[in-house]
Amino acid sequence: MPKKFQSPSLILETDPKSVAAEAYRSLRTNLQFSKLDEGYRKLLITSATPGEGKTTTVANLGLAMAQAGARVCLIDSDLRQPSLHDLFGLSNGIGLTVALAEAKSVDQVVVPTTMPNLYLVPSGPLPPNPWELLGSNRMREFVENLAGQFDTLLFDSAPILSVADTGALAGLTDGVILVVKSGGVPRDLLRRAVEQIETVKGKMIGVLLSQVDPSRDGYYYRYFYQYNGAYSYGRGSNSS
Repeated sequence: MPKKFQSPSLILETDPKSVAAEAYRSLRTNLQFSKLDEGYRKLLITSATPGEGKTTTVANLGLAMAQAGARVCLIDSDLRQPSLHDLFGLSNGIGLTVALAEAKSVDQVVVPTTMPNLYLVPSGPLPPNPWELLGSNRMREFVENLAGQFDTLLFDSAPILSVADTGALAGLTDGVILVVKSGGVPRDLLRRAVEQIETVKGKMIGVLLSQVDPSRDGYYYRYFYQYNGAYSYGRGSNSS
């Protein structure tokens, strides 16, 4: 087991009674109830641009699910600027890119975190060809094998508008959550991000508002209104 490590970003560990921690637990509950039969077992978390909080969302949502008893694996498929390993104090020497380039088995690249039920596939060394690796048959086979060992897979990807990598992942997952920084993304960029997800046949299941200023009036209720309202976004659209 890795040595105990707590990043300040892991809110459910460092401040479990906070409003932010409760928000992640509510997100977990909403996902569970939005698809009662099977749930969303493979979720892609992305953003329109860098710095909007997608990696923090992946880590805390995964932790919330693990704390509820699910066996969860986080996959760092941001092969440009990976950072999930830093949040958990783990090495990035072996991971997804090694598994794909060298046909390693799932067991050889899955790393346990210090949190029960929560595991990580780090990105591994950065490749010259992220899109080719993520869009390969080996990636599809790797995800299928991984899904056979875990209840839920959460993919952290590069921002959807920055590179084409995220498009290669959309077809491998059950749904996409778009993380949006409060007040930080122009509406036209948000619209382009949603259109891009739909273009690559990703199933939009929600938009999560992040980094809301807690000092503003109505923070708690506005936060939940934004993301609960977003869960109807995309339903009935052509993103199948």
